[in-house]
Amino acid sequence: MSSRLAHPDKDITTDGQGTGPGAGQGTGPAGGRAGKGTTWLQDLLMGVRFAVAGGREGWIRTALTALGVGLGVALLLATTAIPAAIDARDQRDRDRSVGEVAERKGPDAVLVKEENTQFRDLGITGRLLQAEGRDAPVPPGLTRLPGPGEIMVSPELAALLDTPEGRELLAPRFPYERVGTISEAGLIGPKELAFYAGTDAFTGGEDFVTRVTSFGDTYPSEPWDDPVLLLLVVVMFVVLLTPVAIFVATAVRFGGERRDRRLAALRLVGADAAGTRRIAAGEAAAGALLGVLAGFAFFLAVRQLADDFTVVIETRFFPSDFAVDPALALLVTLAVPCAAVLVTLFAMRGVVVEPLGVVRASKTAKRRLWWRLVLPLAGLGLLYPMIGQGEDDGEFSEWQVTGGVVLLLVGVTALLPWLVAFTVARLGGGPVSWQLAVRRLQMSSSAAARPVNGIAVAVAGAIALQTFFVSVQGDYQKDTGMDPSRAQLQVMVPRQTEASRIPGITKTISEAKGVTRVTALGDTEALADNDPEGYFSVTVGDCAALALVAKLDTCSEGDLFLLRMDHEAEEYTPEGEVKPGQKVLLNPDGSAYEPPVESVRWTVPEDAETAEARRDPTGLLRDGIIATPSALPGLVSGSYRYSAYVTLDPAVPDAREYARNAVAQADPLLYPVRLEEYRVVGRFQSVTKGLLIGSVAVMLLIGASLFVSQMEQLRERRKLLAALVAFGTRRRTLCASVLWQTAVPIALGITLATATGLALGAVLLGMVDRSVRFDWTAVGIMAGTGAGVVMVVTALSLPSLWRMMRPEGLRTE
Repeated sequence: MSSRLAHPDKDITTDGQGTGPGAGQGTGPAGGRAGKGTTWLQDLLMGVRFAVAGGREGWIRTALTALGVGLGVALLLATTAIPAAIDARDQRDRDRSVGEVAERKGPDAVLVKEENTQFRDLGITGRLLQAEGRDAPVPPGLTRLPGPGEIMVSPELAALLDTPEGRELLAPRFPYERVGTISEAGLIGPKELAFYAGTDAFTGGEDFVTRVTSFGDTYPSEPWDDPVLLLLVVVMFVVLLTPVAIFVATAVRFGGERRDRRLAALRLVGADAAGTRRIAAGEAAAGALLGVLAGFAFFLAVRQLADDFTVVIETRFFPSDFAVDPALALLVTLAVPCAAVLVTLFAMRGVVVEPLGVVRASKTAKRRLWWRLVLPLAGLGLLYPMIGQGEDDGEFSEWQVTGGVVLLLVGVTALLPWLVAFTVARLGGGPVSWQLAVRRLQMSSSAAARPVNGIAVAVAGAIALQTFFVSVQGDYQKDTGMDPSRAQLQVMVPRQTEASRIPGITKTISEAKGVTRVTALGDTEALADNDPEGYFSVTVGDCAALALVAKLDTCSEGDLFLLRMDHEAEEYTPEGEVKPGQKVLLNPDGSAYEPPVESVRWTVPEDAETAEARRDPTGLLRDGIIATPSALPGLVSGSYRYSAYVTLDPAVPDAREYARNAVAQADPLLYPVRLEEYRVVGRFQSVTKGLLIGSVAVMLLIGASLFVSQMEQLRERRKLLAALVAFGTRRRTLCASVLWQTAVPIALGITLATATGLALGAVLLGMVDRSVRFDWTAVGIMAGTGAGVVMVVTALSLPSLWRMMRPEGLRTE
């Protein structure tokens, strides 16, 4: 019987009698130096040489290690680069926001009006610009200001406008000549839909128009003063990064059994036991260092696809946004190989490498439970003192939270090998495939648990995050009070619009395809005579429009009603109750308008009827007076601020787009707003998107790493599988045994992960003073997803398993 040692310079063949070159004389590559006191550095360098020049087997193991480590490092770099990418996006957004505001016309001023719109579910950011002088500031991303009738668009909006749907449903809103595109400096992302259009219709006193002399927000960004949201972000990063670290630690142990056999050959030619461990550490460090380089390469390659990858973020990122901190890059470059050395030395503590073979303790040492419980208990000990501190602007230590969560999650990796060994030791008979699987698990329970550790930690973290997320999302999903069933769009009309134009505007909008009704209401204020605090509202419109804000039994032109509010309503104020015969001042603040408008004294009719107020489609509950136009004294244009409420036919596709086009055609200064029942707070929405992106990335890493690990284990057992087939074992039996070997550890791992995740979620909810409640459907989905990933990866490895069971697998030298 013989064995072959792959050496950087030549193959050294040894046999059981020690007759190979240098056997027993210490003249081999390791033996010649053993008597001279092999140093740490020399042994590590020899391990490096075995990794990079050790023949086919050495290369395969090094490549597997580099691939596993590289995937983990790439995701680590990408995850830690996300905050920098978000900051870069936010900074570009701040740079293009309005800066210094001017009160008077000047040569260095520009008039700006926000003209945001939507196309289906896509948001479009837009501005109308009108220069007031030759020195007017230019927004970032533009080389000049667009002139009247000109428009500059983002590349993505240009592409959308050139599609058939864009030409029909979107282009009518932009009756301008396209003269340029917005560069990267003026966009928050490559897929942003944005435009700047020029106009000459502003006078400087219109609603929603701002005169500015510069662009760029000079105020500091809003701090993260929400303890609940900050806790969610901290836990999210810990949960996403911990599985990555575990996968990296697992990857450096690929090919361990074959490596130990090579080390036995080194012992045969004179290396001592300590030297073989150092050589193994050097080999692992080389693979890890190559993995770090591969990780940087993967990261740079994936970064170039940043503008093509999205989950829910419409605008995506520019590749340049993902910048890695040099200090972090240096830390990763040094820490990963050092961690590989430590992991290898720790893994070999129970392995005895002798000249004639490798001994892995014929009787497995009993696994002790007590020290494995220390990690999760210590994690709970760190988190428990902060119970209730994250609510009502409370404070908690971010480092303490990080340490506690990490200890709890790492505790899963410590408990899982004990749980697998404890369980499989008590499993008995059954089908042949089951017995083969159980026996294999009993012989190497640690190897079986190792690939499952990462998925178990990921599932535990996902369940904890989901539990926390579900309980707090109601705080950030606000009920707007709007009623989209009564109207789907609100069109805001500038105050300076002539009242005589309102019928024409509503007629133009009502003629659009899919529009069933358009009602317009005008609002102004009134002040009770001799009462400086007695403000109330005055609403004017036809009877159909007034029915939106009050419950009317009868109504005709010339009617006027005093609104009666429920005294329990949140908006109720005694000043809002108007009495017949009361003297009032209509439009009391008209002199402050731009341009100024006249106030009018008026007496409420003695025979005025009352009507019960109701909320309009935007959720506003009005007080004061509602009236048809002829019931009020004439007020000059600019006294009323009109809004039109648009009702759409749900059976007409893209009815909302046709309505928006009609709004733009009626008057470019009109501003349509979509009515929505719920709205999510912006930062919570950003955190949600980041969580989804990170979760997808981690699941992809889990799948790729598990596949590499599975293929490595099958490669290690190729001869054993071929021998079993040669002795008559059916191939489908072996395939079933491989599935059982995966199913048992994953079932135990998911069970442990679920318990840990629920415990961590409960603690996190206690920290923000929320009642503990679990979404069992979401918990089941998380656990099922983790188990499904493992089973899919195992199924994908079956074709390779089938090939490895051929008789050629018995060939050896």
